[in-house]
Amino acid sequence: MSVPRLPDEKIGGRIMIGGHTMRESVLEIPGARLRYAVRGEGPLLLLVAGGHHGVDANEPLARHLADRYTVLTYDRRGLWGSTTDAPATTLATHADDVSRLLAALTPEPALVYGTSLGALISLELTVGHPGQVAAVVAHEPPVTRLLPEPARARALGQLLTVEEIFRARGAAPAMRRFAADIDIDPADCEPDVPARAPGPGHLRSAEVHLTHDLPAIRAHVLDMTALKGSPARVVPAAGENSGHVWPHTCAAMLAGELGTPLETFPGGHNGYLFRPRGTAERIRAVLGSRP
Repeated sequence: MSVPRLPDEKIGGRIMIGGHTMRESVLEIPGARLRYAVRGEGPLLLLVAGGHHGVDANEPLARHLADRYTVLTYDRRGLWGSTTDAPATTLATHADDVSRLLAALTPEPALVYGTSLGALISLELTVGHPGQVAAVVAHEPPVTRLLPEPARARALGQLLTVEEIFRARGAAPAMRRFAADIDIDPADCEPDVPARAPGPGHLRSAEVHLTHDLPAIRAHVLDMTALKGSPARVVPAAGENSGHVWPHTCAAMLAGELGTPLETFPGGHNGYLFRPRGTAERIRAVLGSRP
């Protein structure tokens, strides 16, 4: 696989991070402008964050991967540094955005690591644009329709409750409830990971996520037939400390549907944020192995 390179006209600011130059830019696509960043050398590896996270949240993980991969991160339309005139109401729109971003950077199939909502977008990308994905690691994708009853009803009920809290009381209490439901534990972290303080775009991005993404997750139907027929290698993954929450069960059910092992990653549902070094080691190990 050749090393992807940013076209000269798309290179924005450059920032030295851990010995690797991070290059930021913006890609114009229909209805949106996507902020993205590239750093490192090697095969292209796209990181698709979960929740309302993006480039900045993925930075520690990207830094630990840049010695082996050209790491691509981005903000979804409407979040952080990405703007939109048409907010995404389906995961197919997010997958199309990623497809356009990949097409702008490389003609070859890419490696993809997605977590939570990002994992669901990554799977939708694999279904809708199979030629652009070589392998995808899907960490705890919220594929609610794979859950048996009554677990599916409970999961959908949790999402609906979060949306109701958002409408009644605002984004901050809704996100606290969301984090509690999937047991996000910032204390389950590597010793050198600093506490994350909300940035200036935190509430605005959370509002976009709560308004559009949670209903899209509830409505989404993953085409399992197309996923099984994709030429991409699909690797379901889950946190070693999240076996008691429903996204972990979704990942296990996906592994069962695909007839492939469930790969275990450090930490809980948001392990990529709190355990970036360990997550990077597992990504390298999983992508370096053969199916």
